[in-house]
Amino acid sequence: MTTLGLSPEVRPIDGPSALGGGFKRFLLLTRALAVQDFKLRFFGSALGYFWQLMRPLMLFGVLYVVFTQVIKVGGPVKYYPVVLLSNIVMFTFFSEATFGSVGAVVDREAIVRKIHFPRLVVPFAVVLTATFNLCLNVIVVLIFALISGVPVRWTWLLAIPLLLILITFVAGIAMLLSALFVRMRDLRPIWEVILQILFYGTPVLYSVETIINSGLPVWLKNVVLMNPLACIFEQFRHWVVDPKAPTAAAMLGAGWKLIVPAAIIALACGVGFWVFNREAPRIAEML
Repeated sequence: MTTLGLSPEVRPIDGPSALGGGFKRFLLLTRALAVQDFKLRFFGSALGYFWQLMRPLMLFGVLYVVFTQVIKVGGPVKYYPVVLLSNIVMFTFFSEATFGSVGAVVDREAIVRKIHFPRLVVPFAVVLTATFNLCLNVIVVLIFALISGVPVRWTWLLAIPLLLILITFVAGIAMLLSALFVRMRDLRPIWEVILQILFYGTPVLYSVETIINSGLPVWLKNVVLMNPLACIFEQFRHWVVDPKAPTAAAMLGAGWKLIVPAAIIALACGVGFWVFNREAPRIAEML
């Protein structure tokens, strides 16, 4: 028997879709896979989560000494240690989630080939696992802020939707990277280089005032400041660390310019889902 007159060899393959099986099932599978990955990451480790916390803290310690004692970049920035630590924590989340999602589908080839489930679970589980780490690290940032003398304000609550925007942006990139890596296996080293460029091209180590007051061409300033990560980091600084610091809108010079980073985030999510949804039925075949 054949379908539509086609032989079995040329019959179109209709594999599992990105979200097939119901939204509730998708959420349950994503949570289960993320919790499993989170537990396995520290399985057999004597210090457990402490190692996950040490990564941003060790990087923070080195960079803090360099940029306050040697180069002295953070001198004019109020509560610079808190700003630096929060930026590192958020960028570490971005880097961990996106880089981990690149090979997520390929690394789970065994279950992707054998089990029928919504394929989008795989990259979303990577993002959710990184989100667990982000939440724990943000708590550390807030504790460090209190120790550093940062006053508690109601605007700290606004950090929650801000971090949700960051997670949404990361999810969009994760969908795109995980789908493309199935066809383009050289994407992993390429993305690793891009992450290095983003780390130094985003105001993580330095303040936005440094960029604004620099002698860089206007177009290059706009490229750096309209980066969604730069806007999120600066708004976090304004709401959580220093209310006198520029807002993301003030950093860009006008509120309407926030349309650009917002459009980049929306485009990342839209294109990411479209590409992943298109490739999902053929992923098992291409592995």
